Amino acid sequence: MTEVAALSLTGVSKSYGPVRALAEVSLDVFGGRVHALLGENGAGKSTLMGIASGSTQPDEGTIAVAGEPIAALTTDRASRLGIAIVHQHPAVVADMTVAENIRLAVPAERMPAGTPRVWMVELLRRVGADLRLQDRVADLGVAQKQLLELAKAIALEPKVLILDEPTAPLGAEQTEILFDQVRQATARGTAVVYITHRLAEVREIADEVTVLRDGRARGHAAVADLTDDEMLRMIVGRELASTFPEKCTDPAGAKVALEVDGLSGEGFHDARLVAHHGEIVGLAGIVGNGQSEFLRALAGLRHSTGRIVLDGARLRGRALVRSTAYMPADRHRESLLPAMSVRENAAVSALPSFAGGGVVSGERERSTVDAELAKLSVKTASRETNVMALSGGNQQKVVMARALLAAPRLLLADEPTQGVDVGARSEIYTIMRDVAASGVPVVVVSSDAKELEGLCDRVVVFSRGQVVAELTGDDVTEEKITGSVVNATTLRSETPPAKKAPEARTARTPMAERLRDLAKGDYAPSLVLALVILALGGYTFAHNVRFLAPFNVTSLLTLLTALAFISLGQTIVIMTGGIDLSVGPLAGLLVVIASFFVTDGHSPVLMVLALVIMLAVAVLSGVLNGLLIRFGGFTAVAATLTLYIGLQGISLLLRPFQGGFISTTVTDAITVSVGFVPVAFLVAVVVAVALELALRFTAWGRGLRAAGSNEGSALRLGVKVNRVHVLAYVGCAVLTFFGALLLMAQIGVGDPTQGVSYTLSSITAVVLGGASLAGGRGSFIGTLLGATLIQEVLNATTFLNLSQSWQYFFQGILILVAAAIYTRVRRRTPALV
Repeated sequence: MTEVAALSLTGVSKSYGPVRALAEVSLDVFGGRVHALLGENGAGKSTLMGIASGSTQPDEGTIAVAGEPIAALTTDRASRLGIAIVHQHPAVVADMTVAENIRLAVPAERMPAGTPRVWMVELLRRVGADLRLQDRVADLGVAQKQLLELAKAIALEPKVLILDEPTAPLGAEQTEILFDQVRQATARGTAVVYITHRLAEVREIADEVTVLRDGRARGHAAVADLTDDEMLRMIVGRELASTFPEKCTDPAGAKVALEVDGLSGEGFHDARLVAHHGEIVGLAGIVGNGQSEFLRALAGLRHSTGRIVLDGARLRGRALVRSTAYMPADRHRESLLPAMSVRENAAVSALPSFAGGGVVSGERERSTVDAELAKLSVKTASRETNVMALSGGNQQKVVMARALLAAPRLLLADEPTQGVDVGARSEIYTIMRDVAASGVPVVVVSSDAKELEGLCDRVVVFSRGQVVAELTGDDVTEEKITGSVVNATTLRSETPPAKKAPEARTARTPMAERLRDLAKGDYAPSLVLALVILALGGYTFAHNVRFLAPFNVTSLLTLLTALAFISLGQTIVIMTGGIDLSVGPLAGLLVVIASFFVTDGHSPVLMVLALVIMLAVAVLSGVLNGLLIRFGGFTAVAATLTLYIGLQGISLLLRPFQGGFISTTVTDAITVSVGFVPVAFLVAVVVAVALELALRFTAWGRGLRAAGSNEGSALRLGVKVNRVHVLAYVGCAVLTFFGALLLMAQIGVGDPTQGVSYTLSSITAVVLGGASLAGGRGSFIGTLLGATLIQEVLNATTFLNLSQSWQYFFQGILILVAAAIYTRVRRRTPALV
């Protein structure tokens, strides 16, 4: 073939410790064609595409784009070369909005001038994504995230488009829209790599196919030259006798195990369902028609009214939760514990069964988990491997192992084979059939009608939140399931007003919708803080008019400015998901250094040199913190606490006691005012506004938020995460330097103990401002207002004749109230079985 490949991988190998993920794999992808890449979970498909997109570096092999060899392919360079990837697990940033995610992924030069928001709306419409630009990604479902991921890739108009399991969370209509986009892309000359476990999709969309097994290429051919059985043999390396196990012989004659009558809730109404012992019941319908919400209600995870009877006993609330095992569709968000091992993830719901006298038997836990993992054929180097190191299908098997080890009375599964290869699907189907045969009813939601036909004894069809058909026996066929879905004419019933959830009541009103968006946004805390500041100021002034005297206002704002600068620095670090405990001692050390040189009798040149030394010390401490955390393996708390102790020790060594009076000329210059407003305070406000604008509208700000929200997604989007983290600590230290200048002017003497309190005060200000300590969310304006409220509380207690202890009481109460409100508003779905 003389045609030059758009993307060529030759002899690529990759190992992770003793595990060889790829062994001398070669792949050529040509423009205008769809090249399907098939293989079981763990075969190496995603690793190979990670290498192709620059997020993974190969141990051996070469990469060429349009015939040009690429020495080192990174995500940035891949994007510039026209390579885009839609990941199996979308590389989206949960704490950012839809619009911000698009801006993060699409280079500025590709954005249209003048009306980028109109362009983004049209982009989402092209892929069938019914999303608002202001929607926060954390609130989106897994299918919506996948469509957003697709929209980002299409926006790049790539020369090579990689689609990794793109249809796994999508319904039939969304899948057809995706296929249409693929056809349009190939018509433009784009080379498409399509990873899937569904042979029907390969047959419909692909021109040629390459199969990987155990990290090696096992075959390549035109799709038209292979039968489905031949492709299947290449994938699994063996004959599969049957994809689906035998169904229950006489389900109708068995005893009723589950009876649901008149169940209503948000998204569904008056739903009825019966499941006999030995039966698997499927829930069908276009995605978003209430079947998934109904399943969550059966698990006790969504408010509902009606009757649920399991084995003759009516269940609700916690009793329902304890009796069921629920496998959600979005395993990353709702099931997996990402910091834990395979063993810990599998065993967490069954720990009481391994315990004697309240102590877990490690041997019993390990043997039971090993047996379950072996039964499900989970591919992992060790039971102690971190669960996030597994392929998507093997992660799903771990979720299933957890559900089965919990010995539930009812098994509920939402898209249980999503992202699972054909070989493992057969095993999962067999396990589910064995569970049903043991007397535990199984209810499955699936968007794959063929899967429902082969697996289920009974299928209940949902449309617009209601049950529109029930199929049993010989009527459970793909044709009749699909026909019931597309021919449904039922209109969505409204839940009675008294039973509606608050979200349902307000969703109809545009004003209420805007208020809800505001409450979930990053500026809601700022608005609350502003109101509290005004209320407290008014109350204090009503009791003591001297509170607003010019002298007191000047003093309050001067004290506030030092805290404001240090808190703004703390915000940068907390936005990354870190924390800097060393800011207080650093501020104190900088003042101590100044007390030796910035004093009367020294030349201005020496004083300026001292300020340069102070700034250098601050930068050095920030660099040290960043390096220890990112490259030294220290946690943020351990690294900054170590520096906290070290800096405080140096301060006490240099100044065991107060000494070294700061030059009044310098302090007067720092505290100069315009009227009764200190210039330094105005500078702090300008800095806060500038940082806020940068956070929202610059690549630095988006990268900072992305790194704190989801480091893995940020890396795949080309964010230089290590640099972001190190520079965050440097930025914090630099702002602490400016805070130290104000502290120096306030106390006027070298005192090694004066800065310590700023550590907790700065963290308090950031929390009050609404930032998430987990990273990714926050506001510099909120932090400035948080610092203002703290300083106002300290000042107001004096004018209200309250003891100093009230200062701490008020701060503690404010933090608790703020945390409770912000957590409530931003609450996400909890982790589930």
